[in-house]
Amino acid sequence: MKKNYEIEVDCANCAAKMEQATKEVNGVKSAVINFIMQRLTVEFEEGADIKAVMAAVVKACKRVEPDCEISC
Repeated sequence: MKKNYEIEVDCANCAAKMEQATKEVNGVKSAVINFIMQRLTVEFEEGADIKAVMAAVVKACKRVEPDCEISC
């Protein structure tokens, strides 16, 4: 399952680091951040608890960029 989330991040380099951090979260099959559109697209592994995975994604992204916002 793929879902799109609005994000708020000020730096393209930070967005790239956030994308990599998201890809490393258990339950994430793939992730892409479109910096221009301020959108995060996450493809979840089958059977993943989406809410739990997204909580982990937010936590991982906040480690990279504490000021980022992800609307879940």
